[in-house]
Amino acid sequence: MYQKLSAKLLGAATALSLMCGVAAAADWRVWNIHHDGHPNTAAMDRFAELVNEATKGEIKVQVFHGGVLGSQPDALEQVRIGAIEVGNFNLGPIGPMVKEANLVSLPFIFKSVPHMFRVLDGEAGDIMAKAMAGAGILPLAWIDAGARSFYSQKPINTPDDVKGLKIRVMNNNLYTAMISAMGGNPSPMAFSEVQQALKTGVVDGAENNFPSFKNVGHYEVTTHYSLSEHLIIPECICVNTKKFEALSPELQAAVRGAAEKAALYQRELWAVQSGQARKDVEKAGIKVNEIADKSPFQNAMGKVYEDYLAANPDMRKLVDIAKSTK
Repeated sequence: MYQKLSAKLLGAATALSLMCGVAAAADWRVWNIHHDGHPNTAAMDRFAELVNEATKGEIKVQVFHGGVLGSQPDALEQVRIGAIEVGNFNLGPIGPMVKEANLVSLPFIFKSVPHMFRVLDGEAGDIMAKAMAGAGILPLAWIDAGARSFYSQKPINTPDDVKGLKIRVMNNNLYTAMISAMGGNPSPMAFSEVQQALKTGVVDGAENNFPSFKNVGHYEVTTHYSLSEHLIIPECICVNTKKFEALSPELQAAVRGAAEKAALYQRELWAVQSGQARKDVEKAGIKVNEIADKSPFQNAMGKVYEDYLAANPDMRKLVDIAKSTK
């Protein structure tokens, strides 16, 4: 009788364990730092809808916007260990965790946003994805975060135009080296301080994409926006590697397909928002100048790349692939 009771208890415990495992796998949480009105917010909501439909409710996705589940560093770690299943992350902060992701932080590595997507949709993207998956963060799709360009009180058409200028950049050795290579004076500072610094002349210029340039009001204290597109850092829809690999092939295909469709939707929304932001700042008086030939800027980065590859020789293959992609 004792053996029968033990067998029954063991069976019940096993069934309960399986039920709990299924419940945990079926209820997925998604981290997103953006708020209503942002293309990524709409795209992540679309991702949730598509997953719920494609899996017929086997995976139920709930998106938490506005960073309510934590800061990006916190969320990255939570997705990496599986406490959160999915996150919409910028690749910049992933670089310290996965060196292959630093490819996108190399200045002027991409010729344009479409070129960036061609690079990431090819062998280079596969290498990055494999490395990220090994760190617990598997990218399902790449999404647009625009291109960062210079804005200042004068047009910038060649590297010589940067000489002597104090340019605010994000606090990253690659970005400060970029400005120094052009003869400028890099000035890392908090983003919240840039408006006043531009207004008072503490810095001569800064850099960002059109939506950010408009939304934070930097167009009010500058006169020119120069389309250098020196940094094109995309974002990703990333899933915890183990959670994804535990799914059946059919469910994996459904989740990946949902992410890819949501990414295309996000790119469309971003293009509309970025285009409107450009129109708005031009209407406000900003002079936008195209840079027909970016090769002088790319050539000026020789020392930056030389130093970076000397310290990271195993990144040479990725850099070569990116540069050779048409």
